[in-house]
Amino acid sequence: MTRFPTFFLSHGGGPWPFMEDRRVQYAKTAEEFRRLPQLLPARPKAVLVITGHWEADAFTVSTSAHPPMVYDYYGFPEHTYQLKYPAPGDPALAAQVKALLAVAGLDCREDANQGFDHGTFVPLGLMYPNADMPIVLLSLKSSYDAAEHIRVGQAIAALRDQGILIVGSGLTYHNMRGFNRAESRPVSYDFEAYLNEAISAGDARRNAMLVDWEKAPSARLAHPREDHLLPLMVAAGAAGHDTGRRVFVDEVSQVAMASYVFG
Repeated sequence: MTRFPTFFLSHGGGPWPFMEDRRVQYAKTAEEFRRLPQLLPARPKAVLVITGHWEADAFTVSTSAHPPMVYDYYGFPEHTYQLKYPAPGDPALAAQVKALLAVAGLDCREDANQGFDHGTFVPLGLMYPNADMPIVLLSLKSSYDAAEHIRVGQAIAALRDQGILIVGSGLTYHNMRGFNRAESRPVSYDFEAYLNEAISAGDARRNAMLVDWEKAPSARLAHPREDHLLPLMVAAGAAGHDTGRRVFVDEVSQVAMASYVFG
């Protein structure tokens, strides 16, 4: 099996593919997400998703064979709370992820009830609309230690040689008070330029820049909380010596939203 790349995807706001006006706003993102499977060497056996919408006191893996839906958004049309993405889970992969973290000295717990939030079912739904791709979720750790999230990526990197696609799902800009404000546009582009420089570097410099992300221009204006940034740390850690590149950048709500591939 050829080694798979890892992705970091800026998944956008809420259940946008299911709202007509939002589909227009995110037309570029939708087109690019649909193309992502073409970047892979083969069809994955399963996808491991690290989403900015699930964090726990310890790293936690989803073990359900039939994950439910998680409607973790507010104020959207009623029909968006009835959406279904019935992709299967993969308990065997979940057990392997937990074992790999244990070998690396990282505590990992299990959650049999965790389901698909919009950071999962939006990008994966566009990539695999038939909902036939097994998906396992791995949480963030709520202490938000960037270096530890890179270590998690390093611990699970071997999955790439087993036909598993590792996806970090977040946003390169995530300040809820900053969307649709003209002053946020340069903030989002300046911060993304730092991230793009980091991911394009060799792994030692890349990891150092990601650990020191708060030194980037406008860092805390772009991410008052780093929940949507930490999935990038996991994807980068799993990349090993493979450098990253920007797949595309979209501008929605007056901010840049970039997505990257490693390998």
